[in-house]
Amino acid sequence: MLIVPKISASWRSEMAGRKIRDEADARRCMAAAAGAGSSDLDWAHAHGVDARSLRAWRLNLGRRRAERGLRLVELVPSSSSPPPARYALAMGDVRVEFDDGCTVETLLKIVRVLRAC
Repeated sequence: MLIVPKISASWRSEMAGRKIRDEADARRCMAAAAGAGSSDLDWAHAHGVDARSLRAWRLNLGRRRAERGLRLVELVPSSSSPPPARYALAMGDVRVEFDDGCTVETLLKIVRVLRAC
C-alpha cells in the first residue's frame, strides 16, 4: 500500500513563487540568474520566483529577438526600358524638341504659334 502525504491547498502558491510582472522584471531576473552562475530553476527557487514564469519569459523574449532579424522585403523588377525618344521639329530657323511625354494638343498649339510668326 502506497501512502501519499496530504499536502495543503496553499502548497502550489508557496512552492511556485511570485510570477514575473513584466518584460523589465523578466530581464532583471534573467540577468541576475546569469550573473549568479546558476540555472534559472535554482536561481528562481532561491529568490522566490516562479521558475515556469521565468522560463516562459526567456522563451518569449528569445522568439522576439529571433523575429527581429527577419524582415520582409518587396522585390520589384528593375525597368530596363530604353530612354524616351526625342523628336525635333524645325520650321525655318526655329527648332522645337519634344519627347513622347508631349501631348498632341500641346504640339498643335506650338505649331499654330509658329505658323502665326
